[in-house]
Amino acid sequence: MTDCTFCAIASKSAAGSVVLDETDVVGFLDLRPVFPGHTLIVPRVHVATIADLPDGLAAPLLLAARRVAAALKSAVGAAGTLIAMNDVVSQSVAHLHLHVIPRRAGDGLRGFFWPRTRYETPQDMERIRAAIAAAL
Repeated sequence: MTDCTFCAIASKSAAGSVVLDETDVVGFLDLRPVFPGHTLIVPRVHVATIADLPDGLAAPLLLAARRVAAALKSAVGAAGTLIAMNDVVSQSVAHLHLHVIPRRAGDGLRGFFWPRTRYETPQDMERIRAAIAAAL
């Protein structure tokens, strides 16, 4: 895809701070990191959403994120990581990507995710569970 920034980085037609370059996936530093070392892992081929991800790319994508998460410990002194994926909503580039964000105790990251709620009743929870199971 010619107008996709991530495709351009993956094909080396655009500059990117690449940390991982493999057959199926590419990892590069986020230009607007949550913390230094924040890395994006993308399929080399253009895939817009998680639903579009070919089965054969799911494992390479997650395995690459696992390796980057381990590397962030020694590279930037991370105690752990946050691995996240937006799908369509809040996805600033329409190319599927995993965020691998280094974390430390007391790093100040709060409210990164939405406010948590509760199901109003156990019956509401069961209704939602059944609808998801049926859709699968």
